[in-house]
Amino acid sequence: MEEYKKFFKNKKVTVMGLGLLGRGVGDAIFLAECGAKLTITDLKTKEQLKESLQKLKKFQNSANGASIKYVLGKHRLEDFRNCDMILKAAGVPLDSPYIKEAKKNKIPVEMSATIFAKFSGISMIGITGTRGKSTVTHLIARILEKTGRKVILGGNVRGVSNLQLLKKTQGADIAVFELDSWQLQGFNEAKISPEISIFTNFMPDHMNYYNNDLKKYFTDKSYIYKFQKNKNILIVGSQMKNLVKNTKSQVLNADSKNIPKSWKIGLLGKHNLENIACVFEAAKVLKIPENIIKKTVENFKAVEGRLELVKNIKGIKIYNDTNSTTPDAVLAALRSFPQKVILIMGGMDKNLSVDSLIRILPKKTKMIFLTPGSGSDKIKTGKAKIKKVSGLKEAMTEAVRKSTTGDIILFSPGFTSFNMFNNEYDRGDKFMKIIKNLNLRNLGVRHL
Repeated sequence: MEEYKKFFKNKKVTVMGLGLLGRGVGDAIFLAECGAKLTITDLKTKEQLKESLQKLKKFQNSANGASIKYVLGKHRLEDFRNCDMILKAAGVPLDSPYIKEAKKNKIPVEMSATIFAKFSGISMIGITGTRGKSTVTHLIARILEKTGRKVILGGNVRGVSNLQLLKKTQGADIAVFELDSWQLQGFNEAKISPEISIFTNFMPDHMNYYNNDLKKYFTDKSYIYKFQKNKNILIVGSQMKNLVKNTKSQVLNADSKNIPKSWKIGLLGKHNLENIACVFEAAKVLKIPENIIKKTVENFKAVEGRLELVKNIKGIKIYNDTNSTTPDAVLAALRSFPQKVILIMGGMDKNLSVDSLIRILPKKTKMIFLTPGSGSDKIKTGKAKIKKVSGLKEAMTEAVRKSTTGDIILFSPGFTSFNMFNNEYDRGDKFMKIIKNLNLRNLGVRHL
């Protein structure tokens, strides 16, 4: 029996946060398969979690001794003191009284990415940063796969349960994990860091979660290298040179000037050159031949929802950048195009400044369609052409009506999605559905 199965067998585990992305469900299924006795608690109601609960139905009372009970629409302190372990979902508040209760009772608080790191037995490349971590993660994994290695891709990856990945480690020798600041809280609890760490950049984000304390946000990010040893490697993006201090590991500075000029890179924007510089540095550390790096980089398409070209309607290009959840992300997207774009943006505020974005909007946009939200309410400038719309469908319809051949329609929200969608992935899915169902004739578009 695998070590992790023995570890979880008959353990009483409180799963804090089931969610809708599939990760929490996958983790719960894994624990049930190992014979754990689960209490799953989530602030969402039974109705809201209907889809996730359906997937767990067959594990309610399993033959291997596993059991599941639910506490939904609320959390109870008792569930955080009468158990062997807490599995905490990302985004649980720093000052959660329930986590404090667990710690008071000396109950271990774990996160799925950390559990994978402890039990997998394989080395890990961990990637963090405010922006670019998804692109860097997927590109490194792709390059490694091109060398014939079996790679485990995980962390903050859509629909991927990090615990389920433990079943796939046979024959694999390396894991590539995208690690956000929340998942890195778990690495701090375990006092571990990946053997090779990449820190792409650092900008204000999640200030609604960190109560406007940028230092707390950086501290969580810093756990990606804090527990590295002398033989470990830390690769930092060009903006990070003076931010990363007191490291035991060897620090390598990634610089886009090191990327050979002859490479034909398809990814848009200066920010993606900086991402590729981090990848290039990591690939050299891994002793991957440059011809493999070059070919993979040149053929690499944008990661889903990250400045992704999704449609070309007779010369009108439509880009899905739904994972743009900060004003800085919109800035990076706008600067990726030489011409003015038709911009669709809007959503809920994260307590981030919009001043720099507002200054650039008149120079970089032909028209802005603004969806509802507390963040959208901060976008006020008389110099840009702004139209408020009821939602994505109206925004897309109006954007197509206003566009002509050669135009770019950019969906880069700049804010979170929770007022109208479950998360940024749900927002992106809805956007893609709207694109798929576009009927140009019904829109009265005659100029194409």
